[in-house]
Amino acid sequence: MRHWLFKSEPSTWSWDQQTAKGSDGEEWDGVRNYQARNFMREMEVGDLGFFYHSQKDKEIVGIVEICTGAHPDSTTDDDRWECVDIKAVRPLTRPVTLEDIKADPRLADMVLVKNSRLSVQPVTPEQWVLILQLAGDA
Repeated sequence: MRHWLFKSEPSTWSWDQQTAKGSDGEEWDGVRNYQARNFMREMEVGDLGFFYHSQKDKEIVGIVEICTGAHPDSTTDDDRWECVDIKAVRPLTRPVTLEDIKADPRLADMVLVKNSRLSVQPVTPEQWVLILQLAGDA
């Protein structure tokens, strides 16, 4: 199993909206970055990801699960763009802020720190465990 991070502006798509979708989940659509799209192509059903609120809050708030593999993005007729569906698993005990992440030298190589604009990104197993520890979930 691999781990990922999905970024969304809460005013566009929030953790509360994601959890309201229940076990059916929701398409992670609208991504128009080749690197992010390629990461989604690598995802497998059952992989887990962090749900990150970007913009104002800048914090990881929950865990999601990939519930479908890559498929055409329904928001465009352009066949270059694909997405996956994700469903909420659970909120973190305590949100982990970007400030928390940047303050921990063990997370200095995290994509979120090095390429903060990328909306879909991988998380290493070590980073996954450290984030869960910071959240009080490990």
